[in-house]
Amino acid sequence: MAEHSSLLRDGFILLGFALAFVLLFRKLGLGATLGYLVAGAVVGPQALGLVGDPEAKLGIAELGITLLLFLVGLELNPARLWRMKRDIFGLGLLQVALCGLAVAGVIGLTTGFSWGAALALGLPLALSSTAQVLPMLQSSGRLRTPFGERAFAILLFQDLSIIPLITIISAMSRNPADAGGPPGWLLALYTAGALIGLVAAGRFVIRPMFRLIGNMGEREMFVAAALFTVMAAAAVMELLGLSTALGAFVAGVMLADSPYRHELEADVEPFRSVLLGLFFLAVGMMLNLHAIAERPLFVAGMALALIAVKAGVIFAIGRAFGMAWRGALALGLLLSQGGEFGFVLFAQAQNALLIAPEAASLFGAVVTLSMATTPFLMMATARFRREADSPKGERDGPQPDGANALVVGFGRFGQGVTQMLLASNIPVTMIDTDIEMIDVAASFGAKVYFGDGTRLDVLRQAGAAEAEMILFCMDRDQVSPDLVAAVHAAFPRAALYVRAFDRRSLIQLRDAPVNAVVREVMESAVKMAKLALADAGLSAEAISRAEDAFRANDRERLALQFEAGDIRAARDRIITKPQLAGGPADQASSDSA
Repeated sequence: MAEHSSLLRDGFILLGFALAFVLLFRKLGLGATLGYLVAGAVVGPQALGLVGDPEAKLGIAELGITLLLFLVGLELNPARLWRMKRDIFGLGLLQVALCGLAVAGVIGLTTGFSWGAALALGLPLALSSTAQVLPMLQSSGRLRTPFGERAFAILLFQDLSIIPLITIISAMSRNPADAGGPPGWLLALYTAGALIGLVAAGRFVIRPMFRLIGNMGEREMFVAAALFTVMAAAAVMELLGLSTALGAFVAGVMLADSPYRHELEADVEPFRSVLLGLFFLAVGMMLNLHAIAERPLFVAGMALALIAVKAGVIFAIGRAFGMAWRGALALGLLLSQGGEFGFVLFAQAQNALLIAPEAASLFGAVVTLSMATTPFLMMATARFRREADSPKGERDGPQPDGANALVVGFGRFGQGVTQMLLASNIPVTMIDTDIEMIDVAASFGAKVYFGDGTRLDVLRQAGAAEAEMILFCMDRDQVSPDLVAAVHAAFPRAALYVRAFDRRSLIQLRDAPVNAVVREVMESAVKMAKLALADAGLSAEAISRAEDAFRANDRERLALQFEAGDIRAARDRIITKPQLAGGPADQASSDSA
């Protein structure tokens, strides 16, 4: 009971301080990561001492890193990698390698650390903060511009480089426990075998499992299956003495091109966010504040050196890749901070006996301080970078990874809408929950993602924040006014179009913030009537008059029904008899036509 009470108390305190500091730091434009770190340091044993045992909490919170790498793997579908290959594997590789070696050189020359320790510290410091940079790009509207694409390519390679960096630190380990492990050639065989096994399991076990769950329509089972996939892949790697992060990453890659990608991202994201926040809280609790207080000038000086070295190296690389100097400067400053994975790699280096705990705390503080400077650096240099994207006053259009349009519902209606958009060269992402329809679409070469398109988190994962239009093409009354209002509030830049089932749907959506509502059978009914009238011998002029009269009467009925909010309003205006003027004999319309 005492342990249970302690767990509840610790959770209450950690979440309370995390909420307060993250909200404050978000308000100041400093990012959530810094808020978590400072909250952890405040409640930790070296400050207020409200929560103890950070090591145990860190062990649980490392699941957040595992889930983060799973989500990184999900982003790596082959088409995206191929389109961005030059920036990812050229610009990104040079940035990590050159910045890592340069920072390691500065540490080795100025601190007296061994070169092994300098390398174990310098390489992690080459990584930037994805959690800080991506929100900054999104909020400024630059994520889908050429500049944003290059920044994202570097961040993506940094995420990919975590696995090699962990391997390098393990290879330099001075820990006897690591030395007693299997030889390198056997470890390589284990790694290759595990990767092949995971890919095979993904193809023959995991994908069929998700297909079965999707057919059942059990969302809770989908969440459980997603977490099971991540943890099973990580557990296999841990059993073989390999990196659990590598297992989670491979699990993500093997599902990146599956129809379930967006649904998986939406289901795993909340767990990733909570556990990653707990990870940063635990790191903040473990910071040696006394060591930092004893050497504040060292922390400030090293943070300044880190920013200067990374900004300078990235500026030079950007210029070598043909960027204008303003854009290269903006890129260098944007990525000049240390990143959240630095804390992970410092912990690895500490376990490998390459650095002392005090050094891990000091350089953790260096990362934290460098992250805090980025928003101020971007604001202070805005005047110099103003023309970064357009030296001649023009700006390249976005190069979207996802699409300019999201089509929710890929039935007969959605297929027609999608093909019209694609025929106009508008990239489209399609979402549906019908597994059989997804499989049929795949057999015709169409990529439809599995997911509930009425969920905001699924829409966000599918790229709704950058989409220019969202088209709800589901049948029946699945799109409510509340849903439309929520989507409009969450994604205000997207135009919204809704397929309505009947007049009742139109009346329900009369005040909704939509660009257009289309009745699903209205136009096809008019077209069939026109064909029948033509075959009956009516002239084109008479058919046109009949159509105009029908549409005018329909608009007047709708206006009265909107005003009354009642489907039974204006019942006397329903055409139930042949018109006296000799017009076409329209059949009686039902109340729901």
